[in-house]
Amino acid sequence: MGKMTWKPGNMIYPLPAVLVTCKDTDGSMNIITVAWTGTVCTNPPMTYISLRPSRYSYGMIERTKEFVINLTTEKLVRATDFCGVRSGRDVDKFKAMNLTPQNGSIVGAPLIKECPVNIECKVQSITPLGSHHMFLAEVVAVNVDDHYLDDNKKFHLDQANPICYSHGTYYGLARPLGTFGFSVAKKKKKSR
Repeated sequence: MGKMTWKPGNMIYPLPAVLVTCKDTDGSMNIITVAWTGTVCTNPPMTYISLRPSRYSYGMIERTKEFVINLTTEKLVRATDFCGVRSGRDVDKFKAMNLTPQNGSIVGAPLIKECPVNIECKVQSITPLGSHHMFLAEVVAVNVDDHYLDDNKKFHLDQANPICYSHGTYYGLARPLGTFGFSVAKKKKKSR
């Protein structure tokens, strides 16, 4: 089996498909679907999103320097797609998709109540990269739906059925394959 060389492009898939919320200085709100996001640093907790400058949300985030990353689920896949293909210039996405805005604990941008995790972010820098500009942000608060907490307060995101995006298609996540460090963990001795 050989390898075929393609022109340079981004083939780092799958990616999280998230709903990013923002609120402008005049109080107007919007939701944009983003797949170009991820972890940048643990301490301080940092993340990023990359947006085209032509997107409606771009100006809102540029002015306020705040946004919220809302993790999505299989139940929210239609809203996730809709918020990526319709412009907030033309439609109120909260109303169109029956999503509930909630106040954040620190930032002015709204959380989406129906999402299991809401990550409040404050922009530290905006870097023009070409077609997209990267908003590097510090995570200032994380809100989790207590429905997914067990009796020991351990969070179980898997029970929310999160989704990812891979080369034009949304996917649910299948069965777990192993936990961090399983490849080197010592095997437990069987009780007799």
